[in-house]
Amino acid sequence: MRLYDYAPSANGYKIRLLLSWLDKPYELVPVDIFAGESHTDDFLRHKNPHGRIPVLEPEPGRFLAESNAILLFLAEGTPLLPEDRFERAQVHQWLFFEQNGLEPNLGTARFWKLTGRAALHPETFRLRLEAARNALQAMERHLQHHPFFVGERPTVADIGLYGFSHVAADAGINLGDFPAVSAWLARVKAVPGHIGALAPYTANAHVAPS
Repeated sequence: MRLYDYAPSANGYKIRLLLSWLDKPYELVPVDIFAGESHTDDFLRHKNPHGRIPVLEPEPGRFLAESNAILLFLAEGTPLLPEDRFERAQVHQWLFFEQNGLEPNLGTARFWKLTGRAALHPETFRLRLEAARNALQAMERHLQHHPFFVGERPTVADIGLYGFSHVAADAGINLGDFPAVSAWLARVKAVPGHIGALAPYTANAHVAPS
């Protein structure tokens, strides 16, 4: 099994975290997305026509893109993806929420702030940050009454939401404003198989100061 990934990516981190929780061996294939390695003819034709990482190759010649689709695929048949139909739908609900409300806002704000782009787009950055806080507030409301997102136990919904939430401070968000989220982050971090922090963005991801 191969994982095509860019180490600073939180979407890729989610997959690496799940693989570690499941203690599954895999080969990591680094892809420098800022050097155009995910937009080669080979990558676009065989791995992901959208030119994004992560991409999983579970067996030779078969490729699966989109981080949360990969999470669901890898979690199939494990306790991290409930058998109960309704709970499984709830996992999907939170993974859709993550890609709709959290990732495009918190992920973008963090990326812009860490790579010098926030100063180039101050109003858009402010709006992204506001939307990110709104997404975290929705998570806060849920976690005030539940230890995890589905079924009172860890699932891939937690992994999906953890990927960007645990680095919210990088975007300038004070996680102290979200005590239930902070407590949940600690619970996720305590699950056996936890892996460390994201790698810093490579030099070619940064914009030159004006």
